[in-house]
Amino acid sequence: MILATLCYVKKDGHTLMIHRNKRPNDIHEGKWNGLGGKFEKGESPEECVIREVWEESGLTLRTPRLHGTLTFANFKGNHWYVFVFTAHEFEGKLLQDVPEGSLEWVPDEKILDLPLWDSDQVFLPWIEQGRFFSAKFNYDGERFINHAVAFY
Repeated sequence: MILATLCYVKKDGHTLMIHRNKRPNDIHEGKWNGLGGKFEKGESPEECVIREVWEESGLTLRTPRLHGTLTFANFKGNHWYVFVFTAHEFEGKLLQDVPEGSLEWVPDEKILDLPLWDSDQVFLPWIEQGRFFSAKFNYDGERFINHAVAFY
């Protein structure tokens, strides 16, 4: 079981995305993702997302907003539980060299055109709808099978 966070940092109609194109054998190689990562012992979801975004981008989040939770069952042999956030308030200078890939401010209307995981195509619109969600995405390795969602 893996606990993680995922954050979409927003600014002026753009979202900060990372193109995972640098690290060999990266689980997300070639995909575009929001920022985030795995929990450290004792962290809350908010502490984890703030730390992960800072490590990956150099930006310090203020008041990240939780939008929901995602369960990725049997994704590449693991079960992931992910807390999904957005952040509109932050400070700092964007890093130019990131070990995992390239950071880019992508226009919001172009995000779904990027090479994303199949599940991202499903849940990213939920964030824009402003509804809190809990979803389960069933995978067989990397192959997306189906999903179920509850909105609150």
